[in-house]
Amino acid sequence: MMASPALRIADMSFAWPTQAAPCLDIAAFELARGERVFLYGPSGSGKSTLLALLGGVTLPQHGSIEVLGHELSRLSASARDALRADHVGFLFQQFNLLPWLPAIDNVLLPCAFSARRREQANSAGSPRAEAERLLARLDLDPSLWHQSAARLSVGQQQRVAAARALIGRPEIVIADEPTSALDAERQQAFVDLLLQESAAAGAALVFVSHDHRLAGHFDRSVALDTISRGATGMPEKSA
Repeated sequence: MMASPALRIADMSFAWPTQAAPCLDIAAFELARGERVFLYGPSGSGKSTLLALLGGVTLPQHGSIEVLGHELSRLSASARDALRADHVGFLFQQFNLLPWLPAIDNVLLPCAFSARRREQANSAGSPRAEAERLLARLDLDPSLWHQSAARLSVGQQQRVAAARALIGRPEIVIADEPTSALDAERQQAFVDLLLQESAAAGAALVFVSHDHRLAGHFDRSVALDTISRGATGMPEKSA
């Protein structure tokens, strides 16, 4: 039996309560397991709204979204939370680190919320050993691992957030404008590392950006307006 795709959207539309028309209206979209897709569109096109829908944080008014074969609208809120914690690594544009926690403890947070991610991270000997491996792989100096996140530079925080998204080998990694604060050279190096680590984990990757120059590194490039039917979009703080 063929495995279900990592993500599948069918005839899905979503509108915020203040909108008369949908900001997203997608007939069909699939992401294969292990596939790396570059998803792009201008600010306000609905990119961050789509990521919230894929993570089950919000639900569409119509249609279906499947994550690893699970139809999100058929799951309870707690079941969606568990699915997200176990199987999806998020890399947010603003990183969403806990500022008072040391960098390495921020990386370990998914293992505290997911027994599955914790068990997967044990393949390196222990979750802490895996966190250290990822931070080293992402070129964060060991002298910074025990610094609070608030004391790190933007680029350093970004690498901590990437390690947190990757720890425990989630099947899906979703990255929302993760390179927006970096110059072109650092963008390139970071994307290469994210792709290599995702491939090593066998994770499907959705990389969302407005910077189309990065698209050539991915298996496939998708413009949001080519899959969204007549949607209006709306300003989004993180898009």
